[in-house]
Amino acid sequence: MSKSANGNGAVVYAAGGVVWRENPAGDVEVALVHRPRYDDWTLPKGKLEDGETFLSAAVREIQEETGYHVRLGRHVRMVSYDLRGPGRKHVHYWSAEYVCGEFAPNHEVDELRWLPIESADSLISYHLDRKVLKSFQTLPAKLDIVLLVRHAKAGRKSRYKGDDRLRPLEKVGRAQAEALLSQLLLFGPTHVHSADRVRCVQTVAPLADELDVRVEEEPALTEESYADDPKAGRHRIREIGQSAGIRVVCSQGKVIPHLLKWWAAQDEVKLPAARNRKASFWVLSLHDGKLVAANHIDSPMG
Repeated sequence: MSKSANGNGAVVYAAGGVVWRENPAGDVEVALVHRPRYDDWTLPKGKLEDGETFLSAAVREIQEETGYHVRLGRHVRMVSYDLRGPGRKHVHYWSAEYVCGEFAPNHEVDELRWLPIESADSLISYHLDRKVLKSFQTLPAKLDIVLLVRHAKAGRKSRYKGDDRLRPLEKVGRAQAEALLSQLLLFGPTHVHSADRVRCVQTVAPLADELDVRVEEEPALTEESYADDPKAGRHRIREIGQSAGIRVVCSQGKVIPHLLKWWAAQDEVKLPAARNRKASFWVLSLHDGKLVAANHIDSPMG
C-alpha cells in the first residue's frame, strides 16, 4: 500500500511483529530473521497489500517469513524512516505470540533464531528495531486481552419503528460485522460477550458462530443501564477482564468512551486519540487485572 506524498515521493505502509515465546524455563525469547538479500537481522515485517489492514498484513508477513502462526496482542509501536529513493516508510509492530508452525528457509529469509531479548538486541541490524524491542520490554510479554467493540451500523434510531432494543444491523452493518470477524480472530479470542441489544449481538454473532460459542449477554453494558448505574458496568468489565481466556465484548457508543476514560484514569493509562466509529474496537491489555495498555483499531471498512 502506497500513495503520493505531496510530490515528495511515495508513502509506504508496512506491518510486522515482535514474535515471542516462553522457553521451558519460563523466559521470554524473540524471533529474528536473516534476509540474505540485505545480509541483515531484523524483525519480521512487510508491506501492506492493496485493501489489506495493518493487522492482517502483520500476521501474513510473519507467517510468510517465519512459517509461524501467531496470536496478536498489544500494538508495540510505529517507526518511520526514509526510503532510498524519495519517500518514507511507516511500519506498525504488534506483540505476536508464537502458537505453532515450523520455520523453513524461503526466498526472503534463510535463517531464524530464537534469542533472549538482550541477545536479540545485540544481533539486530537496525537501531529502529532496537527501539521496537525496547518498547516491547516496557510491559510483560504475557498479557490478558479484552477486545471492546462498538457495534456496527444499524441505521437511525428515529427511522426505526418499534422497540429500539430490537433494532437490527442494516446492510452495511452486516458487512462490517463480517469484516470484523477476520480482524478479531487474529487475537485468538475464546469468549464472546455483548450488551443485550440486537445490533450488538449481531455484530459479534459471526465470531461466536466461527468459535462455536454462545454470545454471553451483558445487560450492565447497554447505554441505558450504564447511564443509570455506571458502577455496575465498570464492575462487570473488570470481572470480564479478570476471567480466563481472550474476551470480545460488544457495547455501544455512549458506553465505551466513558467506560474507557474511567478505566484509564483508575489504572493511569494514557488513551490514544480515537474516533470510536461504529465497528471499530479497542485492544485492552491487562496484567494482574490492571489495565496497562489500550490501542484503538478503526473499522476494517472505514
